[in-house]
Amino acid sequence: MAVDVVTLDALAPARAATRPSFGTRLWGAAWPKLLAVAIFIGVWQLVVWSGWKSQAVIPSPFTVLDDMVHNIGALWGDAIVTLRRALIGFAVSIVVGGIIGIAVARVRVLRLAIGSMITGLQTMPSVAWYPLAIVLFQLTEGAILFVVVLGASPSIANGIIDGVDHVPPVLLRAGRVLGARGFASLRHIVIPAALPSVISGLKQGWAFAWRSLMAGELITLLPGHLGLGQALNQSSQLADYVGVYEAMIVIFIIGALVDAVFFGSVVRAVRKRYGLIDAAAT
Repeated sequence: MAVDVVTLDALAPARAATRPSFGTRLWGAAWPKLLAVAIFIGVWQLVVWSGWKSQAVIPSPFTVLDDMVHNIGALWGDAIVTLRRALIGFAVSIVVGGIIGIAVARVRVLRLAIGSMITGLQTMPSVAWYPLAIVLFQLTEGAILFVVVLGASPSIANGIIDGVDHVPPVLLRAGRVLGARGFASLRHIVIPAALPSVISGLKQGWAFAWRSLMAGELITLLPGHLGLGQALNQSSQLADYVGVYEAMIVIFIIGALVDAVFFGSVVRAVRKRYGLIDAAAT
């Protein structure tokens, strides 16, 4: 008696046919965030109505949002300056952290010499570097870039080191059996296996870079180069609390968008590549 065996591969087309539409998937991803924003605004408004602080200090969220709409040009200009600094600093951090991470992961002497120092640098508050940065670079873009790179590079390097350290030895042995040695082993085995940890290091590096940049812009005032941190500091000194909230909201939005749009897409692609999420459900 013949028995028909249905394999998982045979079921794949049927599952793909039930894939939700783009609009459904977009709404499914957006509504939790919109709900969180609505709850935040509601709690903020309740605090205003409670009278805990004067509305001069804690203005209504609708007052802040209305002012943001009218000042969108100035906020956009400040955001462009800050994003340019962030991208330059993060790009340099990837190069520096990548070189250090690969060198420490592959050279035992370097690991013994500076491996623990990288974590030590990562734990240092970014603001602690600014006195030295100002001494070395005065009040220039170089001072901000210096601190951003020192803040982000250790996280990126540690991500690479951890990724290489956790490559399963069985994969390396299988690669050698198949003739993958030297650069071929690095390209086809080590890099793909270490990729999840490397991406985690990049995400953490971006977070440190963004925090370091904000600290730098709060401390370092560059004439003609006003960023979001400097706009925040200026509004605080002028007691323009609506401006303070505006700058903080824009800083948060940029950080959340970079994580959700860029790193979120990269993480989903990697997880799909490794079979950790169902391609039909994304």
